[in-house]
Amino acid sequence: MLSPLFKPVAFTECPGWGKDHQLEAFHAFRRSASRVSEKPYKSGSLGITFAALAPIFTDSRETLVENDEQARQFFEKWFHPARIESTETGHGFVTGFYEPEVVASPVRTGRYTVPFLSRPGDLVDVDDGNRPDGFDPYFAFARQTGTGLVEYFDRAAIESGALNGQNLEIAFVESPVDAFFIHVQGAARLKMTDGRLRRITYAAKTGHRFTGVGKILLDRGEIPLDEMSMQAIRAWLANHPEQIQNLLWNNRSYIFFREAAVDDASLGPIAAAKVPLTGGRSLAVDHLLHTFGTPFYIAAPSLKAFGGESFARLMIAQDTGSAIVGPARGDLFAGSGDAAGEIAGHIRHDADFFALVPRSLFTSPA
Repeated sequence: MLSPLFKPVAFTECPGWGKDHQLEAFHAFRRSASRVSEKPYKSGSLGITFAALAPIFTDSRETLVENDEQARQFFEKWFHPARIESTETGHGFVTGFYEPEVVASPVRTGRYTVPFLSRPGDLVDVDDGNRPDGFDPYFAFARQTGTGLVEYFDRAAIESGALNGQNLEIAFVESPVDAFFIHVQGAARLKMTDGRLRRITYAAKTGHRFTGVGKILLDRGEIPLDEMSMQAIRAWLANHPEQIQNLLWNNRSYIFFREAAVDDASLGPIAAAKVPLTGGRSLAVDHLLHTFGTPFYIAAPSLKAFGGESFARLMIAQDTGSAIVGPARGDLFAGSGDAAGEIAGHIRHDADFFALVPRSLFTSPA
């Protein structure tokens, strides 16, 4: 049943709907459609079911859409917009993420010493079927020992050598700060010192709760709220090198990576929805609430980072993140490289969320 959080509105009530370049969003939507022909997405709890999206995915694979007008007609044919009302402020909130690009070495050298690690052999997925009594229900991963499952090593332990000697290193970078922010983003392009371009993406994590260093600096009064950004955090770390390690170790969560192919350099990494992300069109959402592939029209009048105009775009739900919690909470994928990082690092804006709900859900109890 569709959640009452969805308040139906007309497309004319979606600010700037007629001016958006929906063809870009259609291409992103069709990438999800191609993926689900092999394996369906899990349905989110708010009622936009995969079953309701399935015929729309099928039609997108079979319909010729070549321009913005045809894309707009496609979305208007199949969907009805519904505003998602926040129970607290009335508005939603968006942040930004991107795929960093950094120089890396395939081997440890005197300059490149900070590794990205692949998933260790003793890291075990945890669910209700194997969770030990008393084990923190938050943990989705654990360490297999001879006597059972225990909490995995945290960031401090791993960076102090807990996994040394296991040949887990994928590549090495120079800066622990660069490595940390790649952990936060969950993916990166590596410009290798031997001339190759490689990509790493999320494989698993230790399971510890994520602690944002920005919040720590905010709580300490080191960076004012109205100045908080990724760039501000980096500047603070550059000015306080002696505090870097202890500050970063406050985030006990540690990410393990796997190498991924760079099939199309114009697209981002393959994320949680198992499709390459599209800069300016892919959205990370709370996957427990929302179904991957759902289109969302996001209007954030004070956000000018994308092209200088007020942000009003159709986005496709294709990723998630531990900090993305709630029905009107999203993370906008800005793209890859430094320019995308400049955009993503400054996004902390109120936004109105309009979910595009399959029309069948307004006429059917499904």
